[in-house]
Amino acid sequence: MRTSPSRTAGRKLISVAAVSAALLAATATSAAVAQTPAARAETATPANDAAATPAERLIVGYKSGAAEARSDKAASADAEAKGKEAGEDLDFRRRLGTGAALVDLGERLGRADVADVMAEYRADPQVAYVVPDRLNTPQAEPNDTEYGKQWDLFEATAGMNVPGAWSTSTGSGVTVAVIDTGYVTHSDLAANIVAGYDFISDPAVSVDGDGRDADPADPGDWYATDACGAGTGAGNSSWHGTHVAGTIAAVTGNGRGVAGIAYGAKISPLRVLGKCGGYDSDIIDAITWASGGTVAGVPANTNVAKVVNMSLGGAGACTSATQSAITAAVNRGTTVVVAAGNENSNTSGFSPSSCGNVVNVAATNRTGSRASYSNYGTLVDISAPGGQTSTGTAGGILSTLNAGTKTPGTESYAYYQGTSMATPHIAGLVALMKSANPSLTPAQIESALKANARALPGTCSGGCGAGLADATRTVQAVSGTGGSTGTTFTSTSPLAVPDAGSAVESPITVSGRSGNAPSTLKVGVDITHTYRGDLVVDLIAPDGSAYLLKSSSGSDSADNVNTTYTVDASSEGANGTWKLRVQDVAAQDTGTLNSWKLTF
Repeated sequence: MRTSPSRTAGRKLISVAAVSAALLAATATSAAVAQTPAARAETATPANDAAATPAERLIVGYKSGAAEARSDKAASADAEAKGKEAGEDLDFRRRLGTGAALVDLGERLGRADVADVMAEYRADPQVAYVVPDRLNTPQAEPNDTEYGKQWDLFEATAGMNVPGAWSTSTGSGVTVAVIDTGYVTHSDLAANIVAGYDFISDPAVSVDGDGRDADPADPGDWYATDACGAGTGAGNSSWHGTHVAGTIAAVTGNGRGVAGIAYGAKISPLRVLGKCGGYDSDIIDAITWASGGTVAGVPANTNVAKVVNMSLGGAGACTSATQSAITAAVNRGTTVVVAAGNENSNTSGFSPSSCGNVVNVAATNRTGSRASYSNYGTLVDISAPGGQTSTGTAGGILSTLNAGTKTPGTESYAYYQGTSMATPHIAGLVALMKSANPSLTPAQIESALKANARALPGTCSGGCGAGLADATRTVQAVSGTGGSTGTTFTSTSPLAVPDAGSAVESPITVSGRSGNAPSTLKVGVDITHTYRGDLVVDLIAPDGSAYLLKSSSGSDSADNVNTTYTVDASSEGANGTWKLRVQDVAAQDTGTLNSWKLTF
């Protein structure tokens, strides 16, 4: 079996039988270098407005002649007295190096309450100033000149919320293996490239004139008319692996080019795709070697990867040979991230996206809907920006590239689109997670990705996994600073949904949890039905409370029942029997509740 990377608009992502080029769609040539404002190293400056911000503490400066300026006991008594006046519980904490007093408000108060307390201090003629003890965080907005075009990282609607994660993790200490076309030298990537390997064993595919060696340089994967099969036409070199690598770990903060998601991580380029694609056998060896396994005739890997990115695939279900390599890699602690494919079909018919133990990634566009080319289905785990452009380039994914049409030319940047582009977004996020918490297993990583995703801002027919990945929430979750830890309870017992009949209920018993359910309880639903508009879907809490997930409507196509809903269930005890209730309220159609899950 041969697989190929994406190449030009209108072509399939990976076609094994025809070895056709992938729908990665280079929709523009090199991006012009446009200046954007440089990053600011911002810190909070005391505001004169008493109601500037919610706060947990105040910093109080007393005038030099005041007893409170010299005596902690006096400052403590003053805090207690002013708290009584404002109706709050204040507590003197300590003396700062400047002589000011740090006063605890007892709990995080809202703006109005903070204003009341500060007004009491300001009314005291012995107080020189009072300001909130505000929380400062590193300002990670990069100064890379093309960063403003990377909507996929930061836009509120359909971006992946990456900048907020950088104050916690940049991917330092993690190597990501990019199993692809290799790497063509690029100054915006070079500092983050470590040794890889060329695994292409067939000189007819390799283009570089030899078989396997330690040089993963990409010589180009262009092909002449119909050289890859009848009707395949001709194609220029894609430099696909370099584009993928730039999304993951382009050097960031260097005043030029683009920003990488895990810019503190390293990229190990493993070359498996050449002219017309690449063979399963080479990909299997690359997976094995990347994750620290042994491959005969290949030196031991000194840059073992904890993340593997495979923006590739082919028609047909996962074989036992490929599955064996992936399972072994995961057992060694490496997370394998794969593209769902660009055929606008169910991903179950393609490999490696149909393999087990992988993170299967679908692509979304700039509105947050499933990209029209993206594969879908119950095997999709998560969605990420893959871009989509019909005219112009603003909806594509900008990353590092090369201007050579056949052999390497000058380095450049270009917009591509495809699940090939969505996949490195998740691989980069996994690197951030692994750097923030090195003890994470691949299973825990997958669970946290899903638990901390947000609902797609747009629409998805066919199944787009848990939703759109959210980098900030996910990294905070695994580093212990917020988010959901991602414990999942699942029901996989199919249940028939009768036509215009009574409601059916599928139970899940939750145990071992403490306290109440979260305010962002995730409810994943997989239902097959011939007219989804007929369905009403509710989540039933253990005490019988009902939470409407989906109401009925007169439309089939607009009702995507197969999605992950978010429910504020914080008033419910977590433990007990939860139920998914499904009812068909109109005639002529039937269906099946295939499975559903709760992620706390």
